[in-house]
Amino acid sequence: MKVDWIKCQNDNWCDFLTVNLSNEHFDNLHGVYIIWSGKTVVRLGSGEIKDRIADHRDNTEITAYTNLKVTWARVNANQMQGVEKYLADTYKPAVGERFPNRTPIEVNSPWAK
Repeated sequence: MKVDWIKCQNDNWCDFLTVNLSNEHFDNLHGVYIIWSGKTVVRLGSGEIKDRIADHRDNTEITAYTNLKVTWARVNANQMQGVEKYLADTYKPAVGERFPNRTPIEVNSPWAK
């Protein structure tokens, strides 16, 4: 499945700690997200994007990493957990141990050329 991974201004990856979660873009936005630092995928998940990112900003296991970036993609509710499972199996995030017991749904990488 092809998803559209979001970037911020000037086609740059969004800064995890400062992306404006009150922007109307996030209103009723559900899908999957990936948080990373350098080449390390720190955390990923699914749900209401602004709530999940806001929650993770309070997690010191995540914020211990430097120069954190984040991207997200809109995914239908009935596919979110399958996509999350695929991403977790593919990127093996450093933080988080419980991921959906679902059939993985393959999606394109945000870093694919």
